[in-house]
Amino acid sequence: MPRVKRGTQHTKRRNSLLSKVKGYRWGRKSKIRLARTAMLKAGAYAFRDRRAKKRNFRQLWNTKINAAARMHGMSYSQFINALKTGSVEIDRKVLAQFAEHNPEVFAKIVETVKK
Repeated sequence: MPRVKRGTQHTKRRNSLLSKVKGYRWGRKSKIRLARTAMLKAGAYAFRDRRAKKRNFRQLWNTKINAAARMHGMSYSQFINALKTGSVEIDRKVLAQFAEHNPEVFAKIVETVKK
């Protein structure tokens, strides 16, 4: 059986790794050992922050809804409670968009909920 050398696989793996860390600073863009650890750490941060992003946006939406609700004489918790008891099913993302871009629509929602 002929001998198999694995130089091509090694080169491919190395080039793939270096293309992933392109743009990193110092030796992390060119040194294999540093590049591998940098790539693993970057992947961990990316995984973590994809989840944190959802939390941050929900927090932002709540702030926007609270500001708009207070302009109509309600707190955020009172407004959300009134929505739930009034069986109005609009998610926070849409409510925040109404509050920011269409205040007249948000005002109508508040009036509907207050009754």
